[in-house]
Amino acid sequence: MLNVHAIDTFYGSSQALFGMTLEVKANEVVTLLGRNGMGKTTTVNSIMGIVPPRSGHISFEGREIDQLPSHQIAQAGIGLIPEGRQVFPNLNVTENLVATAANRFNQPTPWTIDRVFEMFPELEARQGGMANLLSGGEQQMLAIGRALMTNPKLLILDEATEGLAPLIRRDIWACLERLKAEGESILVIDKNVDDLMRIADRHYIVERGSVVWTGSTAELRDREDILHDKLGV
Repeated sequence: MLNVHAIDTFYGSSQALFGMTLEVKANEVVTLLGRNGMGKTTTVNSIMGIVPPRSGHISFEGREIDQLPSHQIAQAGIGLIPEGRQVFPNLNVTENLVATAANRFNQPTPWTIDRVFEMFPELEARQGGMANLLSGGEQQMLAIGRALMTNPKLLILDEATEGLAPLIRRDIWACLERLKAEGESILVIDKNVDDLMRIADRHYIVERGSVVWTGSTAELRDREDILHDKLGV
């Protein structure tokens, strides 16, 4: 579904990614792991066209997307929940959800406001509230719901539970488990390795802008050296 092949990405004259390579198959949950500043968010930004790579290739469902503008990449079927959530602060919950709503691929059971509220009852209770007045956890739920309302083929979450209270983290992981069970393809960044290993099929560990290890959840569980040396677990 998503193929990132040997991309080099720069911020000005500073290189951030060095031959970054990964793939996400249909109906698969894949993680990007690594310490802060290693290139995970830059990888996401490259995929989404926010910081296009200078070399290498990115394709989605066989279509080259590495030189497309961000809105066309989103329209191709990639939904992003960005780091820091970035909800529309001057819109209420319902307005945030309908702002980007689309069913471009004619899915038979598309995501609707009612489905999002069923997933996150907290949002239904706050549906008329302004997004900037929501808690951090509610904003993360709203960011996920907003991305789902685009009915994406691939969902990308950057720091899925960063800074959230334990009960809210539990709700986010339950949401991702449900999406996985429904066949959603997901690329997720987070620091909670135990939770990620519970839902993910495969993992990529990133260090200094390139992949230094990749494998299945079973393989990662057996590599205490990798967990300690690369992730500090």
